[in-house]
Amino acid sequence: MFAVQRVAPNRHWRSGPRRYNPARFGRRRFARWGEAVLKIRSRRLIRLLARLIAGCCRLLFATCRLEVRAVDPATNAYLPPVGPRFLFCLWHDHILMTLFSARPQNMAGLVSRHQDGSFVADAMEVLGILPVRGSTNRGGAQAVRQLLETAREHHIAITPDGPRGPRRKLKDGIVYLASRSGRRIVPAVYSCARGWRIRGKWTDMLFPRPFTKIHLVMGAPRAIPPDLSRGDLERHTADLQAEMERLEGIADLLARGAELPDAPPRHAGARRAA
Repeated sequence: MFAVQRVAPNRHWRSGPRRYNPARFGRRRFARWGEAVLKIRSRRLIRLLARLIAGCCRLLFATCRLEVRAVDPATNAYLPPVGPRFLFCLWHDHILMTLFSARPQNMAGLVSRHQDGSFVADAMEVLGILPVRGSTNRGGAQAVRQLLETAREHHIAITPDGPRGPRRKLKDGIVYLASRSGRRIVPAVYSCARGWRIRGKWTDMLFPRPFTKIHLVMGAPRAIPPDLSRGDLERHTADLQAEMERLEGIADLLARGAELPDAPPRHAGARRAA
């Protein structure tokens, strides 16, 4: 006689709500592959990978349409600048939407000095965006002067929840930079009708699905007074956090097809992403 042994089924393959999900498996493999790319030390190989990835992203975003909504038309960074230069406040998981939804004009990006910042900086150079390596939290007034001198004729895009998170938790570096420089902050958020999210260690990355519509919603430029006290710095940071969350809600509702009379007006219409 043979003993009968019951074997627990593989939960990834059993029927029901926990069955194997190829898309989820693909996202995990993509995230692990991305971590491996960021550990590459060869600058030549990093530049080659940056060009390949940029080309693939351009093909994807070329199938999408972009609709821009802005309180002030002068804040549209996808048009040649005709007025003052701004500091654009963006979430870290919207980086790809910022770079590929259309071609930014006279744009510089603040990139971390960490190792993973080298890949991002090389990718930005491929796209014609000026990478500025540094931090708004270190170096004080001297670091601010160096940053503004490097990007004198450029808008500056900053992800204040990077480079280590927490996700969508705004740090006060961009407010400090605005206070020291006199540049106004433009809060900007993206959303899309259909997309994927690739999860990383502390945040994720939003990709639009082919032929979907991308929504960019920008608030009014915010002036920050000079010589802020610690309490004033925290208050302005909290106000900016609240405005980013409000714009997120508007962008998500627009992506679902809602008509919002209090949303910022359309600017330059919907168009193909570049």
